[in-house]
Amino acid sequence: MALLITDECINCDVCEPECPNGAISEGDEIYVINPNACTECVGHYDTPQCIDVCPVDCIITNPSFIETKDDLYLKYQQLIKQTA
Repeated sequence: MALLITDECINCDVCEPECPNGAISEGDEIYVINPNACTECVGHYDTPQCIDVCPVDCIITNPSFIETKDDLYLKYQQLIKQTA
């Protein structure tokens, strides 16, 4: 599943540089996660790095993008091919 940053985000800037896929960017009011690029760090780390560093716990599973770990790994492989 892709992740989602809620409106509890305080724009602290710690999540964006931690994302190995570049899925996090500054939105109009809060940071946002591109669900097409979010693999929950599958392929890179054991846990989502943005969740690990978020000081206010405002990153949740995006209910609009339900994916298995296998789906996330396939997405990771596709992203790697695009950057190669």
